[in-house]
Amino acid sequence: MKARNIGVEVASPEKECNDAHCPFHSNFGVRGRTFEGIVIRNPFHRTAVIEFQRLFYLHKYERYEKRRTRIKAHVPGCFDVTTGNKVVIMESRPISKTKNFVVLEVKK
Repeated sequence: MKARNIGVEVASPEKECNDAHCPFHSNFGVRGRTFEGIVIRNPFHRTAVIEFQRLFYLHKYERYEKRRTRIKAHVPGCFDVTTGNKVVIMESRPISKTKNFVVLEVKK
């Protein structure tokens, strides 16, 4: 089965999967925001924790401070994700109580 076009410019996975929450091999749609971050916790029950830095402006001191954001994302079976990998995630409908994102690409 060939990976379907999801409308986002990312590389298609080489492996196939039968995951119901895979945007490439099922009818699961993605929409909304896209982020790029680093996996800080190994996928457990197909959930990975992705972290990325952002700058927050402090008006009082007229400077920026670094803040971090951690997002839980679903890892479809067609991706091999480990700690330290750089991944692209995109928003989807809620998968569970805390998961609203899906991994779309693993950048080596």
